Amino acid sequence: MPNTTESTPNISSEKIAQAAEVLQRLKAEIGKAVVGQDGVVEQVLIALTASGHVLLEGVPGLGKTLLVRALSRTFSGSFARVQFTPDLMPSDVTGHTMFDSGKNEFQIRKGPVFANLLLADEINRAPAKTQSALLEVMQEYQVTIEGTALPLPLPFMVLATQNPIELEGTYPLPEAQLDRFLLKVVVDYPGADEEKALVTRITSGHIGDSLQVQDVAAVVKPETVQALQRVAALLAVDERIYDYAVRIVRATRTWPGVAIGAGPRGTIGMIRAARAHALLNRRDFVTPDDIKSVALPVLRHRISLAPDVQLEGQTHDGMLSLIVDAIEAPRN
Repeated sequence: MPNTTESTPNISSEKIAQAAEVLQRLKAEIGKAVVGQDGVVEQVLIALTASGHVLLEGVPGLGKTLLVRALSRTFSGSFARVQFTPDLMPSDVTGHTMFDSGKNEFQIRKGPVFANLLLADEINRAPAKTQSALLEVMQEYQVTIEGTALPLPLPFMVLATQNPIELEGTYPLPEAQLDRFLLKVVVDYPGADEEKALVTRITSGHIGDSLQVQDVAAVVKPETVQALQRVAALLAVDERIYDYAVRIVRATRTWPGVAIGAGPRGTIGMIRAARAHALLNRRDFVTPDDIKSVALPVLRHRISLAPDVQLEGQTHDGMLSLIVDAIEAPRN
């Protein structure tokens, strides 16, 4: 479904092919460390291409941290990790000023957030004040310390992890803060064949029980990632695709059993992610299938279900699947 309404510059098929090839190389390098989880890896690459942040949710031991470490090695940018704990202060993330007695002046000490890729491990274990400090940075792409605005290095991406079952001692993210994440990616148990391959790889000559990332090579520079993001932002989107995305999101606000629907940021996120999905599949325009492919990770953290529906066993993904199936997609 080619574009008929936008006036964005045409992108050559050669550029599209080159960008898609870079994304496939990134996926292949990550696959050297991460066994299986192809859908998860693809969604993380979509977020990277769309210049968005990702919330990874899954029980311990499924390779969430490993995935982020592998991604960080695929491009020669800076990487930082913060282990969120109840005593973590906002300044531990963003940075602070300290007095330099030698120079007799205050110096700004930048925090770990000044990196291209930031892993916020177990983000729901930090108090709301610290969570808010990070989420504000995610939105503004800058940090203000003692009145001085400091821009973050670009590209900048936060990958936060959380455990959905251990809720004791946690501070769940409010809906307004969850909205800052482009995607919520659910990391599930691997299939039988994938688990066998995982066990085989770990127990074949390795000491310990963790997969290594030293085989992952850097294939791009931060400037290349920014170029990918610019290409994705120029992909054609037909007016009917915009209408389709709007109808899906608006349906979440009136659908029976949904207490709180997604806001306009959900529609914007769906278009951004759909463009990245199209680029990953070597197309210069967005199709209805691109919208369907990204609808769940874009919207699952932006809606709330009514209590009675949850008691009946309905899930966010199940409800969203019903909504997407009910909204008629545009045809060529």
